[in-house]
Amino acid sequence: MSRLIIVSNRVQPPADTAPANQGGLAVALASALREHDGIWCGWSGETTDVFTGDIRMQTAAGVTTATIDLEEQDVEEYYNGFANRTLWPLLHHRTDLAEHEREFAGGYERVNQRFADIFAPLIEGDDLVWVHDYHLFPLGRDLRQLGVRNRIGFFLHTPWPPTQLLLSLPSHRTLVESLFDYDLIGFQTEEWLNNFEHYLSTELGLEPNADGEYRLGERSFRVLACPIGIDGEEFAELSRSPAARYSRYRMKQSATGRDLIVGVDRLDYSKGLEERFLGYERFLANNPEQHSEVFLLQIAPPSRGEVESYQAIRSTLDALSGRINGNYADIDWVPIRYVNQGYPRAKLAGIYRAAKIGLVTPLRDGMNLVAKEYVAAQDPEDPGVLILSRFAGAAAQLKDAVLVNPYSSDDIADGISQALTMRRGERTARWEAMMHNVTTENVAWWLRRFTDALEKRPTTR
Repeated sequence: MSRLIIVSNRVQPPADTAPANQGGLAVALASALREHDGIWCGWSGETTDVFTGDIRMQTAAGVTTATIDLEEQDVEEYYNGFANRTLWPLLHHRTDLAEHEREFAGGYERVNQRFADIFAPLIEGDDLVWVHDYHLFPLGRDLRQLGVRNRIGFFLHTPWPPTQLLLSLPSHRTLVESLFDYDLIGFQTEEWLNNFEHYLSTELGLEPNADGEYRLGERSFRVLACPIGIDGEEFAELSRSPAARYSRYRMKQSATGRDLIVGVDRLDYSKGLEERFLGYERFLANNPEQHSEVFLLQIAPPSRGEVESYQAIRSTLDALSGRINGNYADIDWVPIRYVNQGYPRAKLAGIYRAAKIGLVTPLRDGMNLVAKEYVAAQDPEDPGVLILSRFAGAAAQLKDAVLVNPYSSDDIADGISQALTMRRGERTARWEAMMHNVTTENVAWWLRRFTDALEKRPTTR
């Protein structure tokens, strides 16, 4: 295939030098790039007093990266501002938290233009350009204005909201029309894709032609539902590594015979952590015989600490975990272990393997790769049970999880009870079906599905 140029907001270091809390997207993109000659372009995560546009190139663990530093004002307006205080809450159905400031929108446009100006010269000949996520909606338009005629695809990792919610964004039409300069727009699920098509139909009067293509003037594009995966076999192997075995041993020792429930999420209001704690509290209230027999380990590394809504969720969870432990703990048992730091993937794999239950209950999530990692890490002879929110994109694939409504404390409590009492035969049957999906619709499948569709697009620009 053609060389692959990936552009995303952040470029995290390759796996052998990455921070402990490297995200699922970073792992997936690095895995994709190792299979193909190409470059991963984006922000370094560092700031500079004056923007120079200097590119820092490096190659490590089989991945070549090209990064730039941004000014503090860029970070405040583009990243903390429009991306995470305007778009993120809107995309996750939290219009009550969305902030609409003119300076945010201006910074967002400025940084996207800077990305285009700096990275366009790296694009050659038949390169495929693959832009990722809500930080960079208008980048395709900006690249086209600089004369880039390569095939350019865009993939959205978050949900796409229903039309009535999107209309609350003052610049909704400008944002949507900027996407028309991509050749292919990818979504995690059919639901998110249908929401996008509903907007095109009701607000712009656009319908696909007989070939499934949308056209507006001289611009044309296709849409695709293409759920991201993990390298399931690699993660299963990782769960059997010495580091993972030691992690599992330590968890088993500290559990002292109790059943472990594990949650691993960024500290974010979209992850449903407050609702999860309340659901677990309801379980404890309804099942006094389970006191001292089970505990919840919630790993929640902080993120976006500069944003007020993220500071609020941390304060809420600190208070809530303290209250639950105060009400239910005994001298030799604490019902919640709440940890605000990240861990290496091998250590997490061991924790997943030790857990009787993986509790993944976001209020709204584009996909959620933790759910797939939990499945991949299980012991085939005695697998645990995945409890999964119906509103995570992963629920469309992992139908054999115990699916729950994360807004209902009773539903979460009932799901925990069901999982704890589930017989091994049923656990194994559910796990085998989910593991089949995790290993077949994996990250390589996702990469091929998207890039094959992008390569087949005729060059008409």
